[in-house]
Amino acid sequence: MRAPAVAGQFYPSSKDELNSLFSDLFLHPLGAGRIPQYNPDGERLIEGGIVPHAGYVYSGPIASHFYSTLAEDGYPDTFVIIGPNHYAAGSEVATTLEDFSTPYGVARIDRELAKSITKELVAVDELAHKYEHSIEVQLPFLQFFKKDIKIVPITMMVQEQVIAEGLGKIIRESISESGKDVVVIASTDFSHYVPKKKAYKNDALAIERIVNRDISGLYKVIYRKNITMCGYGPVTAMLTATRGKVELLKYATSGDVQPMDEVVGYASFKVNRIR
Repeated sequence: MRAPAVAGQFYPSSKDELNSLFSDLFLHPLGAGRIPQYNPDGERLIEGGIVPHAGYVYSGPIASHFYSTLAEDGYPDTFVIIGPNHYAAGSEVATTLEDFSTPYGVARIDRELAKSITKELVAVDELAHKYEHSIEVQLPFLQFFKKDIKIVPITMMVQEQVIAEGLGKIIRESISESGKDVVVIASTDFSHYVPKKKAYKNDALAIERIVNRDISGLYKVIYRKNITMCGYGPVTAMLTATRGKVELLKYATSGDVQPMDEVVGYASFKVNRIR
């Protein structure tokens, strides 16, 4: 069992406090504007998404846009959640077979799918997940609507384009072979600690490439403009693993939550299947 690393820091450590905070986040002026009802019989159009991973007070309202849409669309069999490895611990690209303990209970590993993904680039390495928050902070959001979920968490320490696209292909092939209904979620924040005007300008360039599925263009603009987006590899892997239409749901910064000189950018996207 993987114990929570940032409960009580990035988000509350108790169920009651979480429930109260989620209500505030969904109804926040920057949030989804509604507390959605989970629909087990939803259309299941969503096959992917991009969400932020900062402390809930700052990024939670933005994340609520994706999670409200997902709840109304219905849940899949499994969530593959890909996040950057901020702590440079463990393997370069890693999943784990340890279930995740959360304030809402246990998020269980889909061991069959995780083992299928574990090949070539991907190792099983608990250390890579022990301290990492980029995946952990997504789980209470998912469990707020349905406590019993299955996940395949994947951290990326190395995010070069060839590695990220290779990971995406492995995920896509493993999902296809499994026959399971899967949503692939990429966890990233955008510009870090820059003036708000600069964050909006630079992040818009990255967002344009993401919406257009222009992976090479995304890498070029990140390097050219020095955009400090921490999860461009997970985003690339998600885009490679999915095929649907990418839609930006919401963008804002920590400076939109409260005044500050240097901000962090956050965005939520969904990827809908092409029917």
